[in-house]
Parts: sequence; structure tokens; C-alpha cells
Amino acid sequence: KLCQVAAYVLGIPLVYIQVKPHNNLTSPNDPYTASSCTTDSVCFAVRKCCEEINCRLSPLRSSLGPDVSWPVLTQAANEKKIDLNATYMFVAQRDLKDYSLYGTIVTEVELDCLTGEHRVTRVDILQNTGNSLNPYIDIGQIEGAFVMGLGHFTSEELIYNRATGLLTTDRTWEYKVPGAKDIPEDWRIYFKKDPTIPPTGVYGSKSQGEPAIVLSYSVVIALRRAIEALRRDVAQ
Repeated sequence: KLCQVAAYVLGIPLVYIQVKPHNNLTSPNDPYTASSCTTDSVCFAVRKCCEEINCRLSPLRSSLGPDVSWPVLTQAANEKKIDLNATYMFVAQRDLKDYSLYGTIVTEVELDCLTGEHRVTRVDILQNTGNSLNPYIDIGQIEGAFVMGLGHFTSEELIYNRATGLLTTDRTWEYKVPGAKDIPEDWRIYFKKDPTIPPTGVYGSKSQGEPAIVLSYSVVIALRRAIEALRRDVAQ
């Protein structure tokens, strides 16, 4: 996403944008990457840096013409001793307003009430994403968060030895993370942009990270409804 933002602001092909490994010499005191804040903080800072570089290159662009290529422009900037390094420190309270994420879900499951085995046969998610910067990345984030919650609510459990306090579910044989057959068999994800809510993220986007975890609790509710349906059938 940050590559897309940089290419868009600079007006150059995406192939010219590279992301280098993190280095404390060039970007010290970085904040954590959590709470779905990475896209907003990084992309906002990248946009500000690129806008600053555009300002420095503006006189040169005017003299060379609007169709000048990026390699030619940067070479000319180097010859003119124009600094093409820019930094920006993102401050959430100053740069972007807080916003809420909304989502809704319909979940269908099949449950074997004799063994407890179950399948998630279909999931439909409608997620509020604003103006998605990259739908493929956002879909991946929503899917990953949902599966993370799916394991948390249905199969993963921390069990400790009461005598020693040692964790007994310390490997995949005892600690059951979701596998390929645990994900929904039919999975449909839709994006919803609410025109009544002013966009506050970078270019009107909304970060997608942990929010979809809460939607996975619908699997627990669906399993409960399946058990209730069985009891009604038995009672009849």
C-alpha cells in the first residue's frame, strides 16, 4: 500500500518504488505495528515525504517538461544538488482523526452432535473498508483475522499442569491451530463504503487488521444454534 501511495503522489510507475529493510539509523523511534494502525501511519508519512520531494522537484519539472521520465528527473536533481531525502514523524492525534470500523457476517455450519466435529460451510462478510487502497491486501487481512478468531473460539486452548504450572498444550499435537480444512468452504467477502461517514484515513481508506476477529465469534453462535436445533428435533 505504501508503494502505491508513493507512486501515486510522485506520479511515477510502481516499478520505481522499493521498500528497504528497517534500519534504526534512518528511522529510529518507530512505533509498534498493532491495532490496525500501520497502514494509516506509514502511508500518511510516505505521502507527506513524497509531497515534500515534489515541492523540491517542482522547478526542475517545470524546466524539463511534464513528460520527463523519473530517471532523467532524478539524475538532473542530483546534478543540481537537490536533496531527495525526506522524513516525517506521524502523530495520530495531529494527522488523522479516529474512526470506527463496521462489519456484519452470516455464518453457516454443520455439526456432528455425536463427535463434536463441525464444518464451516459458508461465510458471507460485509466489511466497511472506506476507499480500499488495495482490495487484495484488505481481503487477505479480513480472512487472516477471521481464521485467527476461528481458532481462538473453537480449537485453541491453553492448558496448564495444576501441580507444576507448566503449559501442557505447547505444541501442535495438543494446541490445535486452524488448518486448511477448517476455513469456510464457501467464503464471500464484500466491501461497504458508507457515504454518510466522512472518510478520515489516507485517501479515505480504513485499515483492515484485527477488526474481523470479532466476526468469527459468529461460528460459536452458529454451533449453539445447531445444538438447539438438534434438541428441538429430539424433543419432537
